[in-house]
Amino acid sequence: MVDSISADYKLMTNSSEMQTNHVTPTASRRYRRLPACSLCEPWNFFSDSPKLASSHQSHHGGSYSPPSPSPKKERGRGRGCQLLVFSPNFSRTAAPRKPPSSAGTSEKHHHHALSTVTLWAILLTFFLTSQAMALEPNTPIVYGLPAGALPKAKAKITSGDPSLKPAYHKLIQDADKALKVKPLSVMDKPKAGASGDKHDYYSTAPYFWPDRNKPDGLPYIRRDGFKNPDSHNESSDSPRIVKMATTVHTLALAYYFTGKEDYAKHAAKLLRVWFLDPSTKMNPNFNQAQAVPGLYTGRGTGMVESRNLTSVMDAVGLLQGSSHWSKADQGAMVSWMKDFLDWAQTSKIGKAEKVAKNNHGSFYDMQTTHMALFTGQKELAKTIVESAKTNRIALQFKPDGSQPLELAREDSFGYSKFNLQALFDLAGLGEYVGVDLWHYPTPDAPSLKRGLDFLLPYAEDSAKEWPYEHEKKASHGLQPLLRQAWLIYRDERYLKAVHQAPGAERERDALFYPLQ
Repeated sequence: MVDSISADYKLMTNSSEMQTNHVTPTASRRYRRLPACSLCEPWNFFSDSPKLASSHQSHHGGSYSPPSPSPKKERGRGRGCQLLVFSPNFSRTAAPRKPPSSAGTSEKHHHHALSTVTLWAILLTFFLTSQAMALEPNTPIVYGLPAGALPKAKAKITSGDPSLKPAYHKLIQDADKALKVKPLSVMDKPKAGASGDKHDYYSTAPYFWPDRNKPDGLPYIRRDGFKNPDSHNESSDSPRIVKMATTVHTLALAYYFTGKEDYAKHAAKLLRVWFLDPSTKMNPNFNQAQAVPGLYTGRGTGMVESRNLTSVMDAVGLLQGSSHWSKADQGAMVSWMKDFLDWAQTSKIGKAEKVAKNNHGSFYDMQTTHMALFTGQKELAKTIVESAKTNRIALQFKPDGSQPLELAREDSFGYSKFNLQALFDLAGLGEYVGVDLWHYPTPDAPSLKRGLDFLLPYAEDSAKEWPYEHEKKASHGLQPLLRQAWLIYRDERYLKAVHQAPGAERERDALFYPLQ
């Protein structure tokens, strides 16, 4: 886990935020979403112990500076552990003390204080060591969630926290159903696409239909906003990849929370069939995604369907430690994702999607960033996220938060939300590489917040008419964005809007983006 997080992600706190040497949570999600580290949190209480500092240093790979009476604060730059870093100008006392009136009494008190501190240090060191040994090996590397969100959710579930029970019970119900899902494969389609190889992913463009004025219907013509049912039938791999990805992610989460190997066993089986087994595996490309009969054998826009692979990568991370997921499986999956990432960067299809200015470009950045992190290419991930400031956010949002390229679509509300979700996910990934998209271009007027605020009135008032193309659906579906935004911006309107949504407490995001 440490390797996935930059060593310079530090959380400093000042004396006004400390109560009895305990760091009080602040309003920023950057503080709240840090992991519940077994070494870090007790460290807040005994930060002046050199012995504990040594343990903490080896745990995080950080450097130790002795504490001063007045710690300084710096905003955390990423999702990392709560590492307290103090001024090197350490003094055991803030100012020279007056000579004691009684040397004997002073010495007695001094020895008593030393023995008390020593006892606490011994007890705490034993506790920290045992807890670290128990928790660290099972901490998965999952980039699609805030660092520390998983162990915090697990601790709350274990303690019987009522706020998580509805979402947790729903997850287990879904996982039990997922155990009955048969393995899926690109080989399940009745025939191959233009390449003639059924191992190649194949789908047809959802908004293209046969031309009624042509005997053979070719070439297909575009009808934006109207999905052709043939694009989601058995001849297409599109519905299969969605079902495979959601199923393995559900099973992997259930395995992490329960430790039941049946969940891991079935998830591993589904992953091997889709990605690894020679007779059933998918080739790592999307050359024939969203084909248009009579026009294109595949299009760059089809790569958006590969966004489901981010759930797959997180599922793989959740399976770490299971006896049913071997090192060979892990290595093969990393190799497959690396090949796909190489294809995305070098192929004609991938390059076409990279330069897309709307939601397709946003999802391209999000996917390739996730794959870069998954395959250990952190600098590449950082480069992609950094470029999104100007290549995506600056180009896609007006000062009022509207997204003209998405408003031009037939389902303008849905696509505005869709693009915003891609950028929210990208901003979350950015925390792993020290790039802040949440507050770009300025903390006072961040584009992502303005983008959500533009949609918010239609979530707050279901009767409010959407003034653009295509009527807003009855369910606005903003809950995941609102939960994420609440932990970042602490806008009370987000909290209220989530509570207004029926069944919000059962949504899976409630496990990882708590509103308390």
